[in-house]
Amino acid sequence: MARSTGDMEIPVRSPQHPGTAVKRAAENPGLELLERVGYVARGILYVVMGSLALGLVLGVGGKATDPSGSLATLAGGASGKVLLLVMAIGLAAYSLWGFVRAIFDPLHRGEDPPGVWERLGFAWSGVAYAGLTVFALELLVGTGGRAATQDSTQEAISSFFALPAGHWVVIAIGLISIAGGIGQFVEAKRARFKDDMKREEMTPAEQKFMVTMGRLGYLARGVTFTLVGWFVFQAGLHRDPAQARGYSGAFTFLLSQPYGHLLLGLVALGFVALGLHSFAAARWMRLLGSRHR
Repeated sequence: MARSTGDMEIPVRSPQHPGTAVKRAAENPGLELLERVGYVARGILYVVMGSLALGLVLGVGGKATDPSGSLATLAGGASGKVLLLVMAIGLAAYSLWGFVRAIFDPLHRGEDPPGVWERLGFAWSGVAYAGLTVFALELLVGTGGRAATQDSTQEAISSFFALPAGHWVVIAIGLISIAGGIGQFVEAKRARFKDDMKREEMTPAEQKFMVTMGRLGYLARGVTFTLVGWFVFQAGLHRDPAQARGYSGAFTFLLSQPYGHLLLGLVALGFVALGLHSFAAARWMRLLGSRHR
């Protein structure tokens, strides 16, 4: 398009839509690299959490913990501060990737009800990993130690009871979590996540490893999400925040059941598998900018 001024024509640029500029920024190769680091950070959290639970099963000093507790465990190592800084950067990038998946839909989930549900899940992932990023920074400056010893789910649920009809909110959260757990089982069966990977760059053995680890991981998350949802539902039903439990409570509950060591051992191995799947995603996931290369 051009504007005539006497004998000269001056080209006029159409104003760029703000959403287009944001999308181009999200496709930046530097940001894509950080998002891949985010998958590595996520994988480390799952491997640590699963390994600690497995140690509890084997009686070698493990513990039942959640992602925050895994971060606290990493912070206690010899290179804790450096590792925490890297983890905070990676988790922040993974949080951003959650919002990118929800808004720009690079994984093609669509706008039908199941697709919208998944995209809302991606947005929730963005929120959750933003919280983990803040916690990592608190650990880095020495203000997050107390929170690492608490059940963050129970603490969060307790705050909802202060709201008008707060127990109904808690019941709804519990039901949503149970639905999310069922969704994890469905994903384990369908393995739709394989379509999100650059399979054309993978060998058959690499594809098989990625799918197997993903299925085991989603099964483990399905068990955990469903249990956490049930505990939260019961807390709302009985108006008792003490009944709410998070990951650590779910792990402890499994261990207390008949054949509990076997049950928790399988779930723990599933979380380690999910961590390995996340490492594979760091290499082969189709990020927003990947579609153009």
